[in-house]
Amino acid sequence: MRKVLKILHTLAACGLIGGLGCYMILLALAPQETPAAYADLRHSIAAISNYLLLPSFAIAVVSGLLSMAVHTPFLDKGWAWIKAAMGILMFKGVVTIVGAKADHAAVVSRKLADGEPVTAVLDTALAYEWATLGVVMALSAANVVLGIWRPRRLRRPQSRARPVPETVPGTETARARPAA
Repeated sequence: MRKVLKILHTLAACGLIGGLGCYMILLALAPQETPAAYADLRHSIAAISNYLLLPSFAIAVVSGLLSMAVHTPFLDKGWAWIKAAMGILMFKGVVTIVGAKADHAAVVSRKLADGEPVTAVLDTALAYEWATLGVVMALSAANVVLGIWRPRRLRRPQSRARPVPETVPGTETARARPAA
């Protein structure tokens, strides 16, 4: 079960980073000369968001949390908790901003293609979109690095009180007495 979850988590991380890269490449290099071409670009980005980014992210989060539940030593690892915290930030970026911006921009660009003046709205949205994509890509890369590196120093603090080993009667050893 652990291996299956690890494979799913790794594949989902690849899909997430690949989808973000594809999103960025389309946004930077796709033809945008005419309103119709820009509208088509936005529909392509919305498709990438809906069919690659969001499912990959969902699989990555679920498989990561299930890995912590199945393999309980992960609960004592600081790097695993940092990955979980970054997953919450990525959730905000991927679901709320990237997915919503892509869908919203597709609708707005279609209005632009129909002749409505909305270029100022698109310029502002595009600036926020690039910033969000950069942050989510950095968080994704950091999650992959933490998953591979697994630093030993990032452990959850445990209680300082150590259990005192009990001795079994009859197994005590004689202690050497200091010479008087």
